[in-house]
Amino acid sequence: MPTSPGLPDEEPAADASPASTLGAMLAHFALLAPVFDAMPDIVFFVKDRHARYAMVNRTLARRCGHKDDKSALLGRTAEDVFPSRFGRIYTAQDQAIIAQGTQLIDQLELHLYPGREPGWCMTCKQPLHDATGKIVGLAGISRDLQAAEGTHPAYSRLAAVVQHIQENFVQPLNMRQLAQMANMSIAQLERYFHKVFHLTPRQVLLKTRLDAATALLVSNDNKVTDVAALCGYTDHSAFTRQFKATVGITPTEYRALLQTSQAPQPLSTRPDSAANLNV
Repeated sequence: MPTSPGLPDEEPAADASPASTLGAMLAHFALLAPVFDAMPDIVFFVKDRHARYAMVNRTLARRCGHKDDKSALLGRTAEDVFPSRFGRIYTAQDQAIIAQGTQLIDQLELHLYPGREPGWCMTCKQPLHDATGKIVGLAGISRDLQAAEGTHPAYSRLAAVVQHIQENFVQPLNMRQLAQMANMSIAQLERYFHKVFHLTPRQVLLKTRLDAATALLVSNDNKVTDVAALCGYTDHSAFTRQFKATVGITPTEYRALLQTSQAPQPLSTRPDSAANLNV
């Protein structure tokens, strides 16, 4: 019985090379290229087992300064494409996923594209396996953080919770207190938060803290240890780890980036900052 259109009639041979297996996968992904290219708020990519771009959508090419020339990114790693301070981090993340076979699901990240303002997104990465289970690469998307669903019935109650988090971000998150404010159970609060704001309460707190941190790092008057304390971190090393995991570079490196001629605009002055989640 023939297979569905576009699918191979036989499984890949067990001894097929990673390159040939990935090539077969890319042929299937290519069928959806027009769909991926039509999404201006989503970056899509496939990488080989060496973390090199094997397929990208138009959005990624444009954000990297190549207009509609997607081929300009092929065969290059994130370290080749992005400034070295954080390109190395992106490539290291890819290599870890390929080596360990782990998934990255809804990771809140601050992406710094060459020549562009920083922007918040949710990133997912999935290792790609051949018929024998061997990892041959990865596929991923980064979706721009969306505006809140203001028409949702629970919006007004949740907006008060978001405002409380933003006004008290120095304090630890108290889920029980937040649930009581919204007259919901903790499970309901988390579910509706994700539905309305596309973030969990903890991610809203993280975003608020890091938005404040990036604003404070603009001034050399604030030591990194002081910035950590002002943003709710009692442990300076914990702040640095969280900042690097989310932004891709350390607070000190981010400050140095702000002082270059291609400095990104501080997040606190941008419309998608945590202070303006449309609440």
